[in-house]
Amino acid sequence: MITNILPYAQVNITGGFWHERQRLVRETTIHSVYDRFAETGRFEALKLHWQEGQPNKPHIFWDSDVAKWMESVAYLTKMHREPELEALVDEMVDDIARGQMADGYFNSYFQQIEPDKRFSYRGCHELYCAGHLIEAAVAYDEATGKDRFLRVMEKYVALIKRVFMDENSAAFDTPGHEEIELALVRLYDHTGKKEYLDLAMHFLNKRASQEKLQDDFHRGTNIQDHKPVREQFTAVGHAVRALYLYCAMADAAARTGDEALRNACERLFESITEKRMYITGGIGSTHVYEGFEEDYRLPNDTAYAETCAALALALFCRRMQVFDADSRYADTVERVIYNGFLSGLSLSGDAFFYENAQEIDLEEREAAKAEGAAQTFYPITQRVAVFECSCCPPNITRFIPSIGEFLYTYNDDTVLVHQYMDSTAQIGDTVLTQKTAYPYEGTVTLTLTGRARRLGLRIPHWCREWTLTVNGETVSTEPVKGYAFIDVKEGDTVVMTMALAPRRIVTAPQNRFCRGQIALTYGPFVMCMEGVDNGGSLNGIRL
Repeated sequence: MITNILPYAQVNITGGFWHERQRLVRETTIHSVYDRFAETGRFEALKLHWQEGQPNKPHIFWDSDVAKWMESVAYLTKMHREPELEALVDEMVDDIARGQMADGYFNSYFQQIEPDKRFSYRGCHELYCAGHLIEAAVAYDEATGKDRFLRVMEKYVALIKRVFMDENSAAFDTPGHEEIELALVRLYDHTGKKEYLDLAMHFLNKRASQEKLQDDFHRGTNIQDHKPVREQFTAVGHAVRALYLYCAMADAAARTGDEALRNACERLFESITEKRMYITGGIGSTHVYEGFEEDYRLPNDTAYAETCAALALALFCRRMQVFDADSRYADTVERVIYNGFLSGLSLSGDAFFYENAQEIDLEEREAAKAEGAAQTFYPITQRVAVFECSCCPPNITRFIPSIGEFLYTYNDDTVLVHQYMDSTAQIGDTVLTQKTAYPYEGTVTLTLTGRARRLGLRIPHWCREWTLTVNGETVSTEPVKGYAFIDVKEGDTVVMTMALAPRRIVTAPQNRFCRGQIALTYGPFVMCMEGVDNGGSLNGIRL
């Protein structure tokens, strides 16, 4: 069943768990990230005023940090106009437009630090930064109707197309950090200009061409350059780069009907979720290259599990939902958003994890140091306000305001309900309202106004007992690939009740790091046992 993603702008989160987190981002997180970026010079770098010897030397990825913050503002202002935040973005757009070179190029690092090295270093994030700027420009145009940012980025994309596709004159043929590919598809969707889809396909098809070789770190498996994209069936390398690439592959498959790309995406999804993912939805187990290791190698105490990687996995699964009504994708999204992603943000909204520990044993860490293993990597134990590499905080600020985009996909006849949140959604000439205290309670009430629809309600993988009623009458239906299908007409009220209960999840025997252990879950939550609640040490606890 092929469906379409319902955009976040047509879904209003009205209360409950995610409404509170959207409020937190609007009131606290977006401002906290802005302040940290201002302190470190990220916004000032856009003005291209930096001189040698001054503090806050621009970095190769700063433009991406700024772009994600700008995109976050777009999502917030689309829901509810934020004049002060909007004015800040307008000023940044002015800076970018003023600094843009005559041929369309803009990069605050290369224009100030290495102006004669444009498109020379595959690993220096030029196209990655361009991709995030493109996404921000599209989102800002959608939210405000102000198209200046979009026009600036279209001029930049015209240069990129000329250099990489028409002339083939750059020192490398595909980016070292994927992102521009998915951004170009998004730009195509927004403008309808096929040259943007063509350029995205060019970058996908040129991957692993080996025509322009650079250093080993910026080729091969670490950047998914070891095989053509249609032959990549195992998730390898840097986890964020990988998932951004897989997102673009899924996007391209959906728009072109490329079955080989779709098949690769399906195989990659299985590789990740069946053999290379923590139970929390965290991915990328090693700090060495922030990426995947071999199957079932998922150490807990040294887990990297970057927040951005979890977020990227959810974005990939959201794209995979359009191909088939199979709850595996939405189940993985749910696992990520309530666990592997959400742990990256503090309850106060102003501190973050870059890597997300699966286990912290301070006694073991001290013992390892005493034995001379001081070089062992361990995730930090407290969230912090800013990182030198601050990709995760603005990713959080753009993800949570747009989380409504995970709820529904639809076609002419059917609406698939993938996630449960207190919300209203406009789906063509149908309005669908959810009232629920999910994930703390398992009852969801849905009412339909407008044209009759066939609904497909996801039965979460953790749910063993559930009931479904329409206008108070019990409905018996056998789920198909994890979805219960019913026909609903104007004014109907559907109530689905899912029994929340603790569950023991036994580790896969191939995972030697967890042999003999179990995880406890409750609904969508993977529970965390903490020493502060259990008398200090946890090593002696048994169930």
